[in-house]
Amino acid sequence: MAFIRNWRHSRGVGGPFPLVPEDIPELNRLFSESFTERYRKDGLVGVRVPHLNPKVWMYAIADAARGALAWRDESDRMVAFNLVHSSGAEGWMGPLAVDSDYQGAGLGKAVVTAGLDWLKARQTRVIGLETMPRTVENVGFYSGLGFVPANLTITLTLDASPASRLPVVLGALSPGDRGVVIRRCADLLGSIAPGYDFTREIALTSELELGDTVLLTSDGELRAFALCHTAPLADGRARDELRVLKLVARDEAALDALLPELEAMARRAGTRRVAIRVQGAYSGAYRLLIRRGGRVRWTDLRMTAFGHPETLPAEGIVFSNWEI
Repeated sequence: MAFIRNWRHSRGVGGPFPLVPEDIPELNRLFSESFTERYRKDGLVGVRVPHLNPKVWMYAIADAARGALAWRDESDRMVAFNLVHSSGAEGWMGPLAVDSDYQGAGLGKAVVTAGLDWLKARQTRVIGLETMPRTVENVGFYSGLGFVPANLTITLTLDASPASRLPVVLGALSPGDRGVVIRRCADLLGSIAPGYDFTREIALTSELELGDTVLLTSDGELRAFALCHTAPLADGRARDELRVLKLVARDEAALDALLPELEAMARRAGTRRVAIRVQGAYSGAYRLLIRRGGRVRWTDLRMTAFGHPETLPAEGIVFSNWEI
């Protein structure tokens, strides 16, 4: 266990400790305060980051499992956290935050190093995180810990639209058929990105009723799928978009055929649009989305630990969201 003493305080900090659902109110407090302060430092003074939907936190904690880590001061107040996720060969960190009063004393380094050690112990091939590209302090901080910049992740949105038929979703299948289809999803992903595994995320989304998995089949073959959340991201807010967390497609033609299904799913769920986070390395897929009317909403910088880069599949598409 690390023990850090901050020059601003007589109190020390211990950790990491496991995060549990009962910690969600503290997570929301620290998340909102630290990210609001980050925006303020970037000149966005009027931005107030809201608390997240408790169900989204429950998903993040369950997905991270033993990688859900917290640090506390001597009064047992949470002062840092890191949600570290391992999806087979793919490992990533997020969200993570450090109380602004404890920055500059080595706690941030301890938080990221703990995540690195946890993922390396699980022999993940990819280790990454995302940060705002304009926030040079963050980019410099992660670079000093061995991370290198990769591609931008561009959030694109498409408008919801009606369809002549309902999209095929995992949740509409019988329990027995669901198990078969989840294995087919795993096989499709494994054929494109060997070692990756989104099975846990698919199961948790269904269990917590956060959304569903949209399926595209042709002649009995699964060609693409997208794991989507429709639950509001912010606590107390109305649904406004369908968020695609994971998307796997055999090729660009399959992606093109999947997009109308996602637009129809967004309409069915009562949301206005589909949000897809596109990794910039997939230039053809990005151009396809732009041609279909995709609007750029946000950018994040993807960074990977040196020696643990992402590699573009020889064939197929895998969009994997490194945020919750």
